Amino acid sequence: MAGKRSKSSTRWLQRQKKDYFVRQAQAGGQVSRAHFKLEQLDQRFKLIRPRSRVLELGAAPGGWTQYLEGKLARGFLIAVDPLPITAGQDTHVIEGHFGDPQVDAKIDDIVGQSPLDLVLSDMAPNMSGVRAIDQARSMDLADMVLSACARWLRPGGTLVLKAFQGEGLDGWVAARRQDFGKVTITKPKASRPDSREVFVVAIGYKPNIRERDAVGGLV
Repeated sequence: MAGKRSKSSTRWLQRQKKDYFVRQAQAGGQVSRAHFKLEQLDQRFKLIRPRSRVLELGAAPGGWTQYLEGKLARGFLIAVDPLPITAGQDTHVIEGHFGDPQVDAKIDDIVGQSPLDLVLSDMAPNMSGVRAIDQARSMDLADMVLSACARWLRPGGTLVLKAFQGEGLDGWVAARRQDFGKVTITKPKASRPDSREVFVVAIGYKPNIRERDAVGGLV
């Protein structure tokens, strides 16, 4: 006999049933509702072109991956996550944690001498429930993603980063205006209204050569 569901799991199931974008994903065959977040960001900022060379961090379960595969024709996609990713055969899937030396070496091998046009991150920390701790971890991830730009993003390239409203974000975004031509914080309609989730879209990368030389790649 199945045990009773907790109140929190019952609320989650009820929310899923009512969620417009969950229903749209189920009806349209999308992997997840995250598909619509990237679609809306792409429609606004024109992020992805057929020849784009893209690194996607935090790719599981594959909502963004599926959208990217539909947009890319002669570019390529590297999708990274420790969890399984639903991906097509042409996508370079790396199972592991971004920042691990073995994972970064695999990215290096695929990127080669042709830098990326776009770095996407949908990564989020494992939530502890303590807001200050979770926010600090989220900002640590943001710094890690910035290191990916320093290592692989071409001059003029674009960064899209999931972040959470809270301490440290405004200062981090302000600092990025030294690294990119234009930086915007936005919340697509597909993000839940009650979530602190936002996305940082930074366009026109201006690499800091001094920092690259000092660290040999990663900041």
